Amino acid sequence: MFSKETYVNRRAELKKRVGSGMLLFLGNDDCGCNYADNTYPYRQDSTFLYYFGLPFAGLSAVIDIDNDREIIFGDELTIDHIVWMGTQPTLHEKAHSVGVDTVLPSAELADMLEKARKEGRNIHYLPTYRAEHVLKLWKLLDVKPGAEQPSIDFIRGVVDMRNHKTPEEIEEIEKACNVTADMHIAAIRAVRPGMNEYEVAAVIEGVAASNNCSLSFPTICTVNGQTLHNHYHGNVIKPGDMVLIDAGAERPSGYAGDMSSTICADRTFTPRQKSIYDIQVASHLAAVDMLAPGVPFVDVYERSAAVICAGLKDLGIMKGDPLEAVKAGAHAMFFPCGLGHMMGLDVHDMENLGEVWVGYGGKPKSTQFGRKSLRLARPLEEGFVLTIEPGVYFIPELIDLWKGEGLFTDFIDYRELDKWRDFGGIRNEEDYLITSDGARRLGKKIPLTTEEVEALR
Repeated sequence: MFSKETYVNRRAELKKRVGSGMLLFLGNDDCGCNYADNTYPYRQDSTFLYYFGLPFAGLSAVIDIDNDREIIFGDELTIDHIVWMGTQPTLHEKAHSVGVDTVLPSAELADMLEKARKEGRNIHYLPTYRAEHVLKLWKLLDVKPGAEQPSIDFIRGVVDMRNHKTPEEIEEIEKACNVTADMHIAAIRAVRPGMNEYEVAAVIEGVAASNNCSLSFPTICTVNGQTLHNHYHGNVIKPGDMVLIDAGAERPSGYAGDMSSTICADRTFTPRQKSIYDIQVASHLAAVDMLAPGVPFVDVYERSAAVICAGLKDLGIMKGDPLEAVKAGAHAMFFPCGLGHMMGLDVHDMENLGEVWVGYGGKPKSTQFGRKSLRLARPLEEGFVLTIEPGVYFIPELIDLWKGEGLFTDFIDYRELDKWRDFGGIRNEEDYLITSDGARRLGKKIPLTTEEVEALR
């Protein structure tokens, strides 16, 4: 948690941005994993954390803009709770610590909202991402599942604030990035042929735990790097493999780090591996070089993709003009995902609020395969924190599909591409803060080039 003043000031700014009505904040509840008392690790809703700072289950809040009231709803612990959980500050003490003076029992939230509805007042709420929130909106506001109409004013107010990180937020993110870097450095040193993927994942996650951090997302640790979000850890690492790691630490404050590495199973990369790896690094560095306020991130993405196309053209896998290949969408054979995303209290920051607002400033997204997965396209601004993570992937199923449909034959030499179909995938990722005159990498440097990786092998 930050100081009381931080949360008071954030709520005051949000009230100015939205202007009128009531803002409803639904905190997260505990959720049973396989029975009620065996819960998943608890994580508070990030927007609730941002404005109210309380990482406790069972809370909701209302900001009544018209009457200048802020209220936290919850229930005091009973003796049964205390026996099992120990003594905690009272709800009043928790609320006071973030500058809220009014606390009401959870049961009174429904009555307050019902009264507001009868008065015809505007009740703003955000998009849901949990079933419990869907059910609460149904109960509290008679909004049936599937009929939700989140407040655009509320969304934009939150996004415009959370997208711009303050110095105290940047400090927390950098701490998360430092632990994240240590997770990757430990993995690079640990990988050996004969190990199971889950043994490497255990090394990674042990570094997070030993630094009082949780994971900002489920660890990716795989010899099948062509599968973008592969959470299976059951393969044995063999000589000649590469291991793609995508892992991040989350601070107790909720702020995240997110980095990726690709590691040769042997002491060195083979010439074949290095030829593709160097293309990925060139794409990565080209993207980093463009980061600055005012630069549309879609331009950074296109430059990064064009570098990949040019490199693959040198290997005979692609042909034609790289820029035209990107414009047509042929690059998505090898780069079917985005270049990066916002990062903060969520590893994909505010993704539940809608990429069209977070990453596009309200402008529509492309529907083109590959480009439609670009989570961030808007002009960059000072205070943005984002990832840079171009990849080069050889996905056999996609190769067979496009080849069978005769797609992009002006740009892809399928005969040559078939020789690489079992190569796998490569991704490296770093986290950057947009500054007044450029960008700054957050956290310790992790190995990027083949020479840097091999030096730790």
